[in-house]
Amino acid sequence: MAEELSLLGMWASPFSCRVKIALKLKGVVQYKYIEEDLFNKSPLLLKYNPINEKVPVLVHHGNPLLESLVILEYIDETWQGYPIFPKEPYERAVARFWAMFIDDKLLPAIRRACWGEEKGREKAVEEVTELLQLLEKELKEKEKRFFGGETIGLVDIVADVLSLWLRSFEEGSGVELMTREKFPKLSKWSHEFVSTSAVKENLPPKDELTVFLKNLFGS
Repeated sequence: MAEELSLLGMWASPFSCRVKIALKLKGVVQYKYIEEDLFNKSPLLLKYNPINEKVPVLVHHGNPLLESLVILEYIDETWQGYPIFPKEPYERAVARFWAMFIDDKLLPAIRRACWGEEKGREKAVEEVTELLQLLEKELKEKEKRFFGGETIGLVDIVADVLSLWLRSFEEGSGVELMTREKFPKLSKWSHEFVSTSAVKENLPPKDELTVFLKNLFGS
């Protein structure tokens, strides 16, 4: 029931979007969504996540779960049906590696390239290019539509930052990072990913996102 499951999120957060996509893929549509203002955090958010006071927070039967990667694994183990993680232990480990690669290496580099200190931007752009080339290679070797194969999996969901968010980062900062010429596989993947109903239904408006990110990071 909806009252047994709540999601505290924020419309412009790719991390919150990941959880929405995962729930949609699992067919979980009855839950309460609570929009958070991260500049004026609610008592509920501070109660459930006093450690870092961030979204997303998934609350199931009164028990809060923090961090999007942890939440995605919990969702996959709790609800049957659509598999988010690979079944084989090795493949699961590989998927976790790429998910952490995106969060720990790629996303910070993208932020530095777009809105970091001026003197370090050129180096950051080079770093992003190198990291994107690794993902391009991974897709090319798989010869599949998605990182998860023929269907969206963990790495695809975590890579949501390379779809709408990366485009908004580029437009807001004027820095071009992922062109179709340099990254044909990633560009095709991005188009297929955002065209999937479970993803498309949970993405924020692009123009509003671009303005929000520019105001947040560009000031």
